[in-house]
Parts: sequence; structure tokens; C-alpha cells
Amino acid sequence: MLMETPSTSTEENTPLLASSARPTTPEHSPPKENNDVENDSDLSQPDGPSTARLLLVLSGVYVSAFLAALDSTLVATLASPISTSFSSLSLLSWLASAYFVANAASQPLAGRLTEIYGRGAGMIFANVIFGIGNLMCAMAKSEQGMIAGRVVAGLGGGVIGPTAIFIMSDLIPLRRRSMWQGTANICFGVGSSIGGPLGGWIDDHFGWRAAFMIQMPLTLLAVVLSLLFIKTPENLGNPKGRRVENEDPQVGLTRLAKWKRIDFTGAFLLVATLVAFLLALTTGDWTSPLVLIALPLSLVLALAFIYFERFHAEPIIPVTLLLNRTILAACLTNWFATMARFGVIFYLPLYFLVQGYSVTATGLRLVPESIAIGITGFGVGLNIRQTGRYYLLNAAVSSVFLLSLAMTAALSAFTPSWLPFISMFLLGVGYCGQLTTTLLAALAAIDHHHHAVITSASYAFRSTGSTIGIAVANTVLQTRLTAELNRRLGGREGAKEVIRRVRSSVDAIKDLPEEWRNEVVAAYMASLQVVFVVLLGFGVLATICSLLVKEHKLYKTIARTDDDED
Repeated sequence: MLMETPSTSTEENTPLLASSARPTTPEHSPPKENNDVENDSDLSQPDGPSTARLLLVLSGVYVSAFLAALDSTLVATLASPISTSFSSLSLLSWLASAYFVANAASQPLAGRLTEIYGRGAGMIFANVIFGIGNLMCAMAKSEQGMIAGRVVAGLGGGVIGPTAIFIMSDLIPLRRRSMWQGTANICFGVGSSIGGPLGGWIDDHFGWRAAFMIQMPLTLLAVVLSLLFIKTPENLGNPKGRRVENEDPQVGLTRLAKWKRIDFTGAFLLVATLVAFLLALTTGDWTSPLVLIALPLSLVLALAFIYFERFHAEPIIPVTLLLNRTILAACLTNWFATMARFGVIFYLPLYFLVQGYSVTATGLRLVPESIAIGITGFGVGLNIRQTGRYYLLNAAVSSVFLLSLAMTAALSAFTPSWLPFISMFLLGVGYCGQLTTTLLAALAAIDHHHHAVITSASYAFRSTGSTIGIAVANTVLQTRLTAELNRRLGGREGAKEVIRRVRSSVDAIKDLPEEWRNEVVAAYMASLQVVFVVLLGFGVLATICSLLVKEHKLYKTIARTDDDED
């Protein structure tokens, strides 16, 4: 397959975290601090810093990745019990959607803000805000308080992922990066695997609020490690957003000038579009005034977002870069894949709970996906480091992803208990492999100085995709479930009250007489199957898009020179 080699630029010769990109004279040399990681000479080596130094710098990153993963499966497992405690099944979708809408607001801004204040400050900020949000959730007394807590946690959580990638991109060449990204995926996988069963066990013994409190010590650890080891200087920039490397630092832009270059308008329009869209989808009544207003409004806001992004100097989703086939295909793959994956993660637990499984048992059934993410992240990284290629690997993991969704769509009340374990394991293999290969493809297709903005755009597609996927799944479930319950129970005395109760709380199912319970379970099974078929459709689109990426050269040095061949 023909390899496309991106153009190189002088801006790629030095990683962002180096003290300076140019030789310094004595009068301009910054003071050397023994504990300042970024000033060490090994960070400016063309093949990146030493393994020992990277382990120190990335320790806070790995703990943050573990924490974010732990939270995701904790909330996925506890979404139904939390919704039941507030007597609102619709809260299930908002627990996820509120978090991911906030992600969509903060992720695209992470690149520029961490260039102004430093990557370390960005990671510390992310963890502190994330912790505050979890504390709000633990103390929430109402649905609105719970949603507000998830919004705050999402603002912090949205910065963790992109900032981690920025730090790796600044320090590690693409060929080596797959291994370090694979290690981060292992941390993510371990956190995910623990989160599900741990959340279930905590809910069974102490209540779901304790699950948010136990994250506080880990949050503090991540903050301390980031404070100690990720100390990055401000990166000076010119009006085009590139670093000034051959000029006096005083020529660089002021902090206020950099703030003015941040696309806050784009972030606002993106969030407003998602909120209007979510309000329309979660109403459940397509003829209500809210839907008739919110749905057209979301379309108008989306068009306004696209319009303003075309003319902003540094848009959060760069329209011009999306004209690159590989970048567009990678972003769309991320978009559709997260729609499918998060739809499964948040609605498959409902499938188990309806059948009478405990919250702990439900959490255990999410573990295979988390284990697969850890294994696949490392395996994909090792394979790419050895071969320097990713296209065929991407095609293979995309096929696995599609197979897992097809197996999930075939689930019913009579499915063998072992089959979901297999489908979830394959889901982890396909999803992790797909995101890893397509992100590397997108980064390999452009110059190094565009990496931060493309990483942010990639995460923006993921956060909007997860939000839309969960919202669509919720709409399909509520619409189909109402129809199924009315069809099966509508003619019985007291059916209206029973339907109201079982739609508000899954726990109400176990209190029903057997003949009623069987019909309600069958209604849920039929409705969830439709949901999983819709998610399979998203998976098909993700697979098609993933096959459109091109094979690009993965260099072994940050400078991207041709003398790094074996």
C-alpha cells in the first residue's frame, strides 16, 4: 500500500515541553531547577526522553486515566440504581449525557488552554474539577443536583484525555508512542474492569453515594503526581498559533492575546447544539412544543457552529484540516464508534437488571470489555511499533467491533449467560483498537504543530458521539417500551399505574405478580433489542469510515526525518 509522507516543518524539531526550541544565550537562558522535569536535557532528544523520565512524567497521566475509567464504569453500573432512587428512569440517560456535553465543552479548549498555562496545570485543573463534580454527586439531594454534579465532573474529565495525549505527543515520536499509549490503555482497562463490580458491591453494601466518595483519594494522588512531575513552561505562539522558536521570547503573544485566540464562541455553539438536541430527544413526545422548538433550534445552532468555525483563526474543529481524507475518516470513526460503544455500556446493564441480576453481578458483566481494552491497547501498540503500519490492523479490529455489536443485537431473555461476556470482550478489542489506530493515522497525516488541535477535535467527536449515542438509545428505548407495555398490558385493570411504575423504576418489576412480571420483562427485552440494532447501525458506519483512512508513515523521531529507518 502506498505510504503518504506528510510535510515536515522546523517547528517539529523540538518537543513542546522542552525549555526552549532554540539555542539560548547566557542572558536569555532560563534558570535551571533540579526538580523541573521539562528542563532536563533528555526531553529534547530527537527520539524523546528516557524511559525512566517518561515514567515519572506520565505517572500522573496514568493515575488520571485509571480514575476516569473507574468513574465511567462505576456510573454505568450505578445509573439504574441512581435513577431508581430519584424515581426517574429518564435520569439514566442524563447521567451520561450531562457528563459528555460538558466533555464537549472542555475538550476542544484543552489544547489552547494548556498551551497558555502548561500541560501540568491543565492536568491539575482537570482532576480538581473532576473531584469537585464527584463530591457534588455524592451529596446530591435531587435530580437537578445530580445532573449538575455530572456536568462539573465532565468539565474536568473532558480535559484529562486530551491533555494526556498532548503530553505524549510533545515528548514521544509516533512510532514509540503506540507503546506508551498502550500502557495508558492498560491503566484505563484496569480502572474500567474494577469500576463495574466495585460500584455494584458498594451499592449493595453502602449505597451508590459512597461510590463517588471513594474516588477522592485517587483524585488527590493524581493532583500530587501532576504537580510534582508535569511542570511545563508556557508555549509562546505567533498569530497563526505556532510556537515562536527563532525569535526572542518577548516577541511572543501576551496571555491576554492568547486568550482572545481561543474559540469560546465555537465551544458555546457546540454545547448549545447538543443541549437543544438532547432536550428534543429526551422529551419522549414528538408532538410536544418543546420538541417542535428544540429540534429546529439544534439544527440552526449546528449550522451557525459550522459557519463560525470556517472563519475563526483557531477553530475547535478545524474545517480546513477535516478536508484531509484520513483526518475526516478518523474523526467520523471516533464519532460513530463512541455512539455505539457508550450506548451498549449504559444500556446493557439495564438488560441484566431487568432479568433480576444484582447490581454487583451486572457490574461483573462489564469486566470483559475493560480487560480487552487493556490487552488490546498494549497489543496494538506493540504491533505498530514493530511494523510501523496500522491499516490492516485497523481493518481487523473494526471487523471485531462490528461482530461484537451484532452479537449484542441478538441478545434476548433466552440468550445463554456466557454470551454477553464474549460480546463485551470483543467490544473492548474492537473499540480500543479502532480508536488507537485511527488517532495515530490522523496524527501521522499532519505536521506536529497541528497535533494538539487535531487531538482536541478527535475528542470533541468522541464526546459528541457518546452524547448523541446515549440520547438516541434512550429515545428509542422510551418510545418502544411505552408501545410494548401498552400492547401487552393495556387491557388489564390497573395497567396504567403499573406501566408508570416500571418505566420509572426497574426495581418495581420484581414486586409484580409473576404473570405481570413476565410481560414487563418481555417488553423490556423487545425494546432493548431495538436499541441494540440501532447501535449496530452506528457500528456499521464506524467500520466503513475506519476503512477510509490511508496508510501514513510513522516516524521514529519527533523531527520526522528520513534517517530514522531501520
